Amino acid sequence: MSQKVLAQHTVSHPFDPISDERSSILILGTMPSVQSRAGSFYYAHPRNRFWTVVASVFGQSQPESIADKTHLLLDNGVALWDVLASCDISGSDDSSIRNPVCNDIAALVSNSSIVKILCNGTKAFNLYRKHIDLPQPVHCMPSTSPANAAWSVARLVATWRGEMLDIEEVFSC
Repeated sequence: MSQKVLAQHTVSHPFDPISDERSSILILGTMPSVQSRAGSFYYAHPRNRFWTVVASVFGQSQPESIADKTHLLLDNGVALWDVLASCDISGSDDSSIRNPVCNDIAALVSNSSIVKILCNGTKAFNLYRKHIDLPQPVHCMPSTSPANAAWSVARLVATWRGEMLDIEEVFSC
């Protein structure tokens, strides 16, 4: 049986980072998925658990609108962006990424109060470590993607809470 192979397309990051002067933690993904690009905002795939995890970490209800999602992050000192500004990618498959070009994360961090960086998944972490060198500690977090089915929501929340609330509970890739 043959597998359908998606052609690679060059994709550019379509939206700005979420950040303000209160942001002390920066969460980095790799590149917005096809559904996120279509929805014009981060983590728009309905099965991605990012918004469920972040809301649970802060004891809040899951946000629905872009405005509510933005407020959830900023009200809790969290900035959000992606490592890549552009790349060649097949669909939303991070493992297919080729020719990565990074966002100017150094500029974002230098003009902020960010003291810690959390990468949402191994691919974001590996891209960050290969292409970016900043003094802030960076941690590889388990991906909230539906492809990471081995991690339950409860386990994701417990692990993300440990880093986001400065509890000494560390996950490493």
